[in-house]
Amino acid sequence: MKQFLSFRIAYKNHSLNSCIRNSSSYILLFYILTSCQPEQRYDGKSIFRYNVSDGITSLDPAFSRSIDNVSAVNQIFNGLVQTDENLNLKPCLAERWEVLDSGKLYRFHLKKGITFHKSIAFGKDSTRELVAQDFVYSFNRLIDPEVISPGKWVMNEVEKVGDRLNVEAVDDYTLDIHLNRPFPPFLGILSMQYCSAVPKEAVEYYGSNFRANPIGTGPFKFQFWKENSKLVLLRNEDYFEQDASGNNLPYLDAVSITFIKDLEVTFLKFLKKELDYLTGLKGSYKDELLTSDGKLRKKYNENVIFTTSPYLNTEYLGFLVDENKQPIAKEIRRAVNFGFEREKMLKYLRSGIGIPANQGFIPKGLPGFSENTKGYSYQPDSVRMLLEKAGYPNGKGLPAIGLNTTAQYLDICEYLQSQLASFGINIKVEVNQAATNNELIANSKVAFFRKSWVADYPDAENYLSLFKSENFAPNGPNYTHFANKKFDTWYDKALQETNDSMRLVYYQKMDSLVIAEAPVVPLFYDEVVRFSQPTISNLGVNPMNLLVLKYAKKSTE
Repeated sequence: MKQFLSFRIAYKNHSLNSCIRNSSSYILLFYILTSCQPEQRYDGKSIFRYNVSDGITSLDPAFSRSIDNVSAVNQIFNGLVQTDENLNLKPCLAERWEVLDSGKLYRFHLKKGITFHKSIAFGKDSTRELVAQDFVYSFNRLIDPEVISPGKWVMNEVEKVGDRLNVEAVDDYTLDIHLNRPFPPFLGILSMQYCSAVPKEAVEYYGSNFRANPIGTGPFKFQFWKENSKLVLLRNEDYFEQDASGNNLPYLDAVSITFIKDLEVTFLKFLKKELDYLTGLKGSYKDELLTSDGKLRKKYNENVIFTTSPYLNTEYLGFLVDENKQPIAKEIRRAVNFGFEREKMLKYLRSGIGIPANQGFIPKGLPGFSENTKGYSYQPDSVRMLLEKAGYPNGKGLPAIGLNTTAQYLDICEYLQSQLASFGINIKVEVNQAATNNELIANSKVAFFRKSWVADYPDAENYLSLFKSENFAPNGPNYTHFANKKFDTWYDKALQETNDSMRLVYYQKMDSLVIAEAPVVPLFYDEVVRFSQPTISNLGVNPMNLLVLKYAKKSTE
């Protein structure tokens, strides 16, 4: 009875009575919210269930910063373009586009007949058609100082007229976006969830509470959110996308998200089939599920689906190479790169999950990565030669090198410490709180540090921007303060190149130069790790680790 009363209170507080249109939806929601039994299929309804241990802070695309926020927002909203599982850009709300004015004008032609989710915010008609003006509003909202969106930077390349973006609704179905300069990665930026279409009426109706009452055009529509407890999304019956056979998407009837913090409890719920999906390599269940070489243990072969894929995340160590900061010599930086076994590190510390970074800084899975990039592998003779060249034969006389990290990566840093000690390279590991560590790195207070870079958008420029001289931290992502005129020239030429193949050539040349100069020690390219129930199909996997549920299917147990 208490559960039912809680349901009624939440139902009233969130104005759900205007959203629940029929008894079947009511029954579905009632079961999702009140049942203590494992959620299977109620009344013929297929429900996809997963857990977010860190919670979701907002369902507003303007605040889709964390991967958990992004994945939830991705179910509710759409943008002009989207990526497939191989990061190829394809239409979404736009049916086609043109790049004009030597790469400075992007003209999008919107699909007709797409409507927003039904909502009281639209008045008596309860919905309306998406038009170009919605993007004019959504994009300008990102840069509104009163909104304080962490995604305002995605509009940095868009030309401004006064305090407004030069984004124009030519007519209801034609949108013009004017850039300051040619910037080929811009299409990839537009695939980010920050760039989703939001209706002005809903934002104005809900105000700051739009974060908990999202209205979009996506495959699932918002139904209920009890923060720190459960989020429920229902199938959008009016969704515009179809599969290759002409069937309407999505296939699922609902998505149920819980927020259990205890990873052990989450894992047990997965084993009991009360959750359909787990992602990530968590210490609490890593060894239970996987062998040391990254294979699913035999006892789970029949009841767990294990999937891995390249993930656009490069884990690395960075050297501060600012000439004004007495940087560690290039020979020493290269010696560190040659001085440890990346394969062994992954096997013993990450159950074989990850790809040894034996090429460049650009991760595997991203156009611009090349197997031919001459990176680093374990080469003891090269380490000794470089140490002698630097004036420290067998490490004699080489001062200790401090390495700053966090507790989460202490094992990796200690592994390097042990491996390099055999060559006379003394690494002193210093552990800091994450916030402190990030502040020290951003303000150039440490000479050697552990860092990672997860792609913001699917273009290698995102990684190479870490080495552009004008991007010195704290005002940009160049934490090493790497500065090279040849690199900067190639970077600028790449952004002027409209031919994708030629631009990738520049990317690979820049990547090779960075590796040769060794301001970083690439450790490994991360991998997406997913565990799902055998009843789930078409879940897919992608290098952005974006959860895409519009194609997912769930069969009976």
